[in-house]
Amino acid sequence: MTNFKVIDCPACGNPAKWSEDNKSRPFCCERCKLIDFGDWANENHLIEGETINRYLDEESEDIQ
Repeated sequence: MTNFKVIDCPACGNPAKWSEDNKSRPFCCERCKLIDFGDWANENHLIEGETINRYLDEESEDIQ
């Protein structure tokens, strides 16, 4: 018998098996995984912080 952890899917809240045979983990299925990926791609999810453009602009000023 193999023990595995069951967590809530971050997309839909259904149980998701945390084991190697669940290729979509931490999601319950491929559909939830793709929905989450689409949310990141559409910038519905963001990680707060300073934009990298500021640093790129400062570096280009140093080079000139």
